[in-house]
Amino acid sequence: MTRLDATRRVVAALERLGNVPIVASLGHPTYDLYTASDRSANFYTWGSMGLASSIGLGLAMARPDLRVFVLDGDGSLLMNLGSLATIGWTRPQNLVVIVWDNQEYGTTGGQQTATAHGTDLEAAAKAVGAAPTATVKSPDALDAALARAIVEPGPWVIVAKVSESTPSAKPPLDCVAIKQRFMAAIGQTEPGTIGGSQ
Repeated sequence: MTRLDATRRVVAALERLGNVPIVASLGHPTYDLYTASDRSANFYTWGSMGLASSIGLGLAMARPDLRVFVLDGDGSLLMNLGSLATIGWTRPQNLVVIVWDNQEYGTTGGQQTATAHGTDLEAAAKAVGAAPTATVKSPDALDAALARAIVEPGPWVIVAKVSESTPSAKPPLDCVAIKQRFMAAIGQTEPGTIGGSQ
């Protein structure tokens, strides 16, 4: 399955939950999420390689009332394995990290990542206590893992083996507007914004 196909399956699985927050890693994971379904509770990241899992962790810890989903890339997660260790240490039950493992840095030209040479991100997640985990290689296996992750306590780490997608449409590069729209969607207005106190 391609990363875009897999992203569409995630969006379809989460539709019944309402406007749940989805944090997408920069580049192709963000482009695919925007293409699959542009929604106010999507948090698109720009210029922040390696930080999607950290952003999702912070949100999950700050808002235990929300189930938080992260769409990360293998290269991005490898850049910040410390975040995975912190997820294993803090164990937020409402966090689901989905890693698109295409064994390459797709956004920067297709250079191989360490997963192309044997690095096992599911094993790394288990080693640091970020479990339950799953590695999936088919649409049906992804659907089954998502069905469990939606209802069972986490933190979940799902590594989905995907192939590269053709680059999709890009969301607007207005980081402030993306953040404000997202904050409003999760009911967290900021001082100085519409709906927030001055």
